[in-house]
Amino acid sequence: MGMDVHLRDLRYFVAVAEELHFTRAAEGLYVSQPALSKQIRALERQLGVELFRRDRHDVALTDAGTALLPHARSVLGAWQEGAAAVDAVRAARRGTLIVGMSTSPVRGGLLPAIRSRFTAAHPEAAVRIRQVNWEDPTAGLADGTADLAFVWLPLPGQDRYDWTVVAEEPLMVALPDTHPLAGRTAVDFADLLDEPFLALPESTGPLRDHWLALDARGGRPPRIGAEIASTEETYEALTAGLGVCLVAEGNVPLLSLGGVTARPVHGVTPSRYVLAWRREDGRRPLVRAYAQACRQVTGRRTG
Repeated sequence: MGMDVHLRDLRYFVAVAEELHFTRAAEGLYVSQPALSKQIRALERQLGVELFRRDRHDVALTDAGTALLPHARSVLGAWQEGAAAVDAVRAARRGTLIVGMSTSPVRGGLLPAIRSRFTAAHPEAAVRIRQVNWEDPTAGLADGTADLAFVWLPLPGQDRYDWTVVAEEPLMVALPDTHPLAGRTAVDFADLLDEPFLALPESTGPLRDHWLALDARGGRPPRIGAEIASTEETYEALTAGLGVCLVAEGNVPLLSLGGVTARPVHGVTPSRYVLAWRREDGRRPLVRAYAQACRQVTGRRTG
């Protein structure tokens, strides 16, 4: 039996076991139902047993699933206790703010400007930047490993957060220099409908849908050429000809390393890049101060 089972797998299993309904469990986890089903099947393959009996109308635990459930709950409970202990340590050193991000905000020296204003007002406080893989669209907010985060909207579980908008930018399409559309000055999204797209991991939920521009496809499903979870993977997939991708105008320099072209796209919803924080943390003085410094630098209000 394979032993490399992740906490996410156990959370997904317990959610389905408690709901006995894949769609409701997916909604509670803020993931798509197909993604949840895929993860449960992968867990079953890894364990070498079926955990659920499924038919058109019902979902029920198998004997193996029933045997696993209390242990899965125990592991998750132990992890929550461990996370609470870490939170207690963090609470004892509130003078340090952890700011998460999955994409560096290369926008006119934004980070140094915010840090300068923040430290001028709070010289005793420290700011630590935490780089997060794209598999977590909240950049550490959801699991509590970041106090604030630079993220893209929409977020899974968006009603849990407040934010201030950093940038609202038109989308461009990034494609290999050799692509037939690379010679155009601009591209209509309708001309991209049959192109293979690079997609974020399924765990990013609504954010993956945004960068695939599902709202502009008229119900036509996208072709996925590859999944990407970092700027480096995106660049490599583009130069390998695995697909094209939408990119915010301000992030184009991250992919301008040779062999890649970016062109404006008509017919898609612009992107919104924000500094976000958990709603319950909005009263913390340092969180408020960092958000205020961001608003002063960008000239914007809370979204």
